Amino acid sequence: MKFGLIQIMRKRKQVIPLIGCMVLSTAGAIFASLYFLFTKNDVILNKIRNPEPWEGVDSSKPQKKRRPIEELEQVKSMTK
Repeated sequence: MKFGLIQIMRKRKQVIPLIGCMVLSTAGAIFASLYFLFTKNDVILNKIRNPEPWEGVDSSKPQKKRRPIEELEQVKSMTK
């Protein structure tokens, strides 16, 4: 007797939200993995072909965009 996912869902309706949560979390994990793989330059796939990938990063270009915090700037101006 073969039991498939559809037959289990038809018999036991209470597992439908559980399966939905599992599918959503799996899809989110796959999406996050692919996003970081293709957009971040610190993710290494083939270390043999490119043993030092950090050398390809331009040091003159900032990696993070930082904006000044107003409160911190006020404190710095008061302590000078």
